[in-house]
Amino acid sequence: MKHFFVVAFSFLAVTIVAAQKPSLSVASPSGKIKVTAFVNGQGQPKYAVYLGNEMVLQPSSLGLVQPDADFSEGLSVGGTTPLQKVQDRYQLLTGKKMEADYTANKQVLRLRNRAGQQMNIEFQVSDDGVAFRYHLPAKGGAMQTVQAEKTSFLFPAQTKAWLQPMSVAKTGWESTNPSYEEHYRQGIAAGTPAPNKAGWVYPALFQTGNNWVLISEAGLDTAYCGTRLDSASTGGEYRVAFPDPREVIGDGNLLPRSSGALYSPWRVLVVGSLATIVHSTLGTDVAAPAIKMQTAFVKPGKASWSWINSKDDFIVYDEQKKYIDFAAEMGWQYCLIDVNWDQKIGYDKIAELAKYGAQKGVGLILWYNSAGPWNTVKYTPKDKLLTHESRMQEFNRIKAMGISGVKIDFFGGDGQSNIKYYHEILKDAAAVGLMVNFHGATLPRGWQRTYPNLVTVEAVKGFEFITFSQYDADQEATHSTMLPFTRNAFDPMDFTPMNLNRIYTNVKRRTTPAFELATTVMFLSGVQHFAESPEGMAKMPTFVKDYLRQLPANWDETRYIDGFPGKFAVLARRKGNRWYLAGLSSETADRELRLPLAQFGKKRGTLISDSGNDQFLAETVLPTVAAEHTITLKPSGGFVLVLE
Repeated sequence: MKHFFVVAFSFLAVTIVAAQKPSLSVASPSGKIKVTAFVNGQGQPKYAVYLGNEMVLQPSSLGLVQPDADFSEGLSVGGTTPLQKVQDRYQLLTGKKMEADYTANKQVLRLRNRAGQQMNIEFQVSDDGVAFRYHLPAKGGAMQTVQAEKTSFLFPAQTKAWLQPMSVAKTGWESTNPSYEEHYRQGIAAGTPAPNKAGWVYPALFQTGNNWVLISEAGLDTAYCGTRLDSASTGGEYRVAFPDPREVIGDGNLLPRSSGALYSPWRVLVVGSLATIVHSTLGTDVAAPAIKMQTAFVKPGKASWSWINSKDDFIVYDEQKKYIDFAAEMGWQYCLIDVNWDQKIGYDKIAELAKYGAQKGVGLILWYNSAGPWNTVKYTPKDKLLTHESRMQEFNRIKAMGISGVKIDFFGGDGQSNIKYYHEILKDAAAVGLMVNFHGATLPRGWQRTYPNLVTVEAVKGFEFITFSQYDADQEATHSTMLPFTRNAFDPMDFTPMNLNRIYTNVKRRTTPAFELATTVMFLSGVQHFAESPEGMAKMPTFVKDYLRQLPANWDETRYIDGFPGKFAVLARRKGNRWYLAGLSSETADRELRLPLAQFGKKRGTLISDSGNDQFLAETVLPTVAAEHTITLKPSGGFVLVLE
């Protein structure tokens, strides 16, 4: 009976859409993806998404609510704009490819409420998905706000979801949540309530039949707040929700507001296969173009970092000098100096280290506390970044010392005031010529396109947690095989990967060295901060060191090879004429893979894989590259194959 009800409900939903003549129907350039939108009998705006003839998103809600205007019901259609072709080509300094091309069909649905007020919904449909956003015209200079957004995503019955819970505001260590640092719930039934009322974060991954949908948002400007999916999703309908009222800073503003026209972020849905998700750049395609800025100082690279190994007590001069030497020996471009450097080393000695690093070709990145009363973290430098004037004073000071970038931590919220703070920091850092890494932070939502100096953002349960608890170490493999399809699909991710040797006090690493090595290709970050120590690297064979010295800092192209979220992932990335293939597995048994290598057109290869001893790696030289190569992925194991 239950099965009959589900089938009947799905049939009814499709019948209603078929009977309701759409006010808007936009197909992608090839026609493979289509979105339709209409206003139902109650004046409620709805939309649906199709892949071929299959409805992958059932009629879902649209609309905004303002204090003086309701655009969620009682609406009428005021017309649509002519269909417009959108073409864009842009460069990404960090990401899955260097040159991105975007082609889409665009149409705007104009709606009016009972009072005659207007709201526009802009739809753009490309061959990899759908993006839409709201536009509220200016009200003669009057401030306008949004109280609620009614956007929803209604999935067919039997859909499964891979979702990360949003942490509750003001919880966690020193009240620093939320910071997008939870484990994903994997393969759960769509409609499963979130474990708390804070909801689910983006990107959110769904499997409906044989198709996949990845939901995120992009193009979040200073006027809007960051959003998430509501904790309740009855019947598989996920609704956009605003932040917790406590997620504010500065003037304390939470909700979207603007004295002129107001645009929401783009609601982004990648639709297709797992390959579609891995190849898609939709999360940056619809982000705002790069601001006018000099970019010569933005240099992607690899970094040494002492804190992951020796923590707070060793942010001292001699230890940091040792890690500068480590970076220089490995041919890495940067060394990150973490918390309390101003107290334990001091500005004058940091200037000495910066000069020393410059002589060795190593730039320094300095840690900062985002400061303010929104958390109780006492790490310093603190209170340096709260205003434009103090930021510029501090940024100019360290730039004159020769510092390359800043790591700024502990933001704790998605309210409009928080989002504005991120943008202000990025603009001021760009003006001075500093790269930026945000930690304890929100998802960047395509900001790396708008601000090329944003090289990476944490917003992930990264390697530091593996050093804290055995539970997190036990989850590393399954967590890592999720990330290429979710968190790292569009935005740079500072997971701080790759610990090849160290076993931490009271914590045993469960992954193999080859797994750890493969994360250097699998994870995308403009500056990749490695979790290995000089002592650990000294134990590695020469072929591992050579690989890490030659490893590119950014990529020209990415290809999906194989995988399934949370189980295994195999990707290929190209830099110049060289291809790097990487594989990870979280499974408990061997997985045999047949790698299709003919597509890369290369003559020789070098494979680094697990040796059978859980502490050692093996190198295999392939003097000729066959059209297909078989490799066995060990449990919690991995590999890297370099083709040239």
